[in-house]
Amino acid sequence: MLGKSHSRATHRPLPVVDLGIHPPCVKVLQPVTPEEKPQATSRLLVNYPEPYRSQILDYLFKPNFGASLHILKVEIGGDGQTTDGTEPSHMHYALDENYFRGYEWWLMKEAKKRNPNITLIGLPWSFPGWLGKGFNWPYVNLQLTAYYVVTWIVGAKRYHDLDIDYIGIWNERSYNVNYIKVLRKMLNYQGLQQVKIIASDSLWESISASMLLDAKLLKAIDVIGAHYPGTHTVKDAKLTGKKLWSSEDFSTLNSDTGAGCWGRILNQNYINGYMTSTIAWNLVASYYEQLPYGRCGLMTAQEPWSGHYVVESPVWVSAHTTQFTQPGWYYLKTVGHLEKGGSYVALTDGLGNLTIIVETMSHKHSKCIRPFLPYFNVSQQFATFILKGSFSEIPELQVWYTKLGKSSERFLFKQLDSLWLLDSNGSFTLELQEDELFTLTTLTTGHKGSYPPPPKSQPFPSTYKDDFDVDYPFFSEAPNFADQTGVFEYFTNIEDPGEHRFTLRQVLNQRPITWAADASNTITIIGDYNWTNLTIKCDVYIETPDTGGVFIAGRVNKGGILIRSARGIFFWIFANGSYRVTGDLAGWIIYALGHVEVTAKKWYTLTLTIRGGFASGMLNDKSLWTDIPVNFPKNGWAAIGTHSFEFAQFDNFHVEATC
Repeated sequence: MLGKSHSRATHRPLPVVDLGIHPPCVKVLQPVTPEEKPQATSRLLVNYPEPYRSQILDYLFKPNFGASLHILKVEIGGDGQTTDGTEPSHMHYALDENYFRGYEWWLMKEAKKRNPNITLIGLPWSFPGWLGKGFNWPYVNLQLTAYYVVTWIVGAKRYHDLDIDYIGIWNERSYNVNYIKVLRKMLNYQGLQQVKIIASDSLWESISASMLLDAKLLKAIDVIGAHYPGTHTVKDAKLTGKKLWSSEDFSTLNSDTGAGCWGRILNQNYINGYMTSTIAWNLVASYYEQLPYGRCGLMTAQEPWSGHYVVESPVWVSAHTTQFTQPGWYYLKTVGHLEKGGSYVALTDGLGNLTIIVETMSHKHSKCIRPFLPYFNVSQQFATFILKGSFSEIPELQVWYTKLGKSSERFLFKQLDSLWLLDSNGSFTLELQEDELFTLTTLTTGHKGSYPPPPKSQPFPSTYKDDFDVDYPFFSEAPNFADQTGVFEYFTNIEDPGEHRFTLRQVLNQRPITWAADASNTITIIGDYNWTNLTIKCDVYIETPDTGGVFIAGRVNKGGILIRSARGIFFWIFANGSYRVTGDLAGWIIYALGHVEVTAKKWYTLTLTIRGGFASGMLNDKSLWTDIPVNFPKNGWAAIGTHSFEFAQFDNFHVEATC
């Protein structure tokens, strides 16, 4: 019997589920593998002070503590916008290699530090522009693109001692059959036979059909990965005989409804679609919340300035599976749907251990962001489970319980009294209500980890300064700046040993092979989206004669995949001796323009002041334009950037804001 009142054990007999070893069992490589699909979604995490940063990482990766993740899937930075920002490439230019840019190397090492057995996957979204040779296409030179990806894998090992386990092709974009074969051949040539290929991180149909028609392609691909499959697969995918994964899923606000979505698909992706891995985008909502898909991570950590974070319910829904299974466990054939809604799966390590996971997520409280979820009904029911074969001798099962919904009834990953089976012939009955999760397991290692509450939530500081004077930066990017097009990195300016020796530099000189609609200008945002009245001051340095240009901006109202259409108040100066004030990043809405003493290769100080419905600008602390009416937008981030993909430097950034 289950001991706690809310576990509601009883002996009513229907429906009955037989659980025994019914060969053949189905091997599962990763029973459940929430992932980080970064797309700049962990941008703010690296800025967290200790001990809070380590606590967040423990909740995600530490075994038997929180989400206890089995896989970490990262973006191979390609310099392009990939949903919530850009991530830097390890090769901005053809002869450039740097394996210390961005935060993904750090994140993989932190995950491995906590769980040495975690599986690592790399997948490109965008690619640096030089690979396209003038085309927005990564398959112009198959050998060159394969070489670029292989260098990332080799660099991960050489510089960070990280073994990449799986590599993808091009996220949610076209695959190229010959490229996949070239990549497999190059991996083998480099002694990387153990690195497996997953394709095509899009839909099932095309890649499955291609594999059935091409024996060499079939051999080259180890896993078919589909995105947002709605718990279903297709016949051709099953006919390949390959492992099937939901290689991107979830993507839903991390409320209890998001947790319900996650709990439902973790079970039903296997029951309905034979998927042995389900990967969540994204790991942790560590990006400005008003960017696209705000708070669509397993937990929320978007305030490094305060140290505040929230361990959301999807973390504990993950734990119901991840803490009680491991890569290499098997699904039993006895899995399925419950008579009155919900589902159950059972897994074993083949050594006598058993884990059963039961979910009764209602339609209303388990809708994922995509795809459409056909209506179904879940109601109160009794389910009897009978352990057979070698499992019939199991004397005791640990019980873990989650109830989502009203706070008065809500429990997250609560351990109940053990279930004793010695006198029941391996039979037990659960009373199930809607929106519940039960894990029943022989494993005694489950644990709900906790830390003292983090600091209270605080808005972004209203006064913020950064002089970028960091001689040996731990990360290539300055804290809290979130690149939306282009890449802004710490730079040591050997030409200027004085005040501007250490700066922030935009380092892309050509447009990347894009995944999204990157802007034509480069831009990095910072601050509080609710800022209304503010003064932004920054030293700027145009490197490109004649055609170069830079800006500072306030009230920037869009980012991520919507960056091309960002509005705001943008104050530009150009190397040709002109200035401009625009109401949008693209420069279509012109508030003012004129001539000014500006040239390339010289430092200038720009100041932008926005108060209510008016804005003014200064150059080198002298008024250049005043009281221009600006009625829209009413609020937004601060930003700096360049006119095109060009080198430029920024220093002594300073913002004073009032909401």
